[in-house]
Amino acid sequence: MAGDSQWERMVRGLEYDPGDPHLQRLRQRALELCLRLNILSERPSPEYLSLCRELLGSIGEGSVICANFFCDYGLNIRLGAGCYINYSCVFLDCAPITLGEGVLVGPQCGLYTAIHPLESEARSRGIETAKPITLGDRVWLGGGVTILPGVEIGERTVVGAGSVVTRSLPAGVLAMGNPCRVVRSLE
Repeated sequence: MAGDSQWERMVRGLEYDPGDPHLQRLRQRALELCLRLNILSERPSPEYLSLCRELLGSIGEGSVICANFFCDYGLNIRLGAGCYINYSCVFLDCAPITLGEGVLVGPQCGLYTAIHPLESEARSRGIETAKPITLGDRVWLGGGVTILPGVEIGERTVVGAGSVVTRSLPAGVLAMGNPCRVVRSLE
């Protein structure tokens, strides 16, 4: 791991140490900003918009994040214009999380990029990897949807409430279940 910072390794999908002091400081920063944002949520104001810009990698015009939003770093989250993140969502952004324009995220959704080793010995060493998550324009996630690392969801796709998305989904479909599967086309 010599030569690369743990941050660089993390966002590139390589093994990294989440216990790295710099990563710990960045997570603490995100927590403090989330707590402040959650107090102001649903009250778009100059302070609210300033906090969103400070927390996130980028946020498009007209996007809203409701209260009880939490993330690992925030810096790896990019929201297109007109996104709506409903109540009590968690985005674990060890790798980039990108939402296109007009994405609707229902309450209690979780987008998780972190991957822990399956082998207990490797897991006990605390080393992780991460894979990005990408949601295309006008995707709608129903309440309680879980998106796992490495998933891409094509534009206009709707994911039914309570689904666990373990694999990428094409554009323009209705998908649901655990594990999530395409039910039908929306074209």
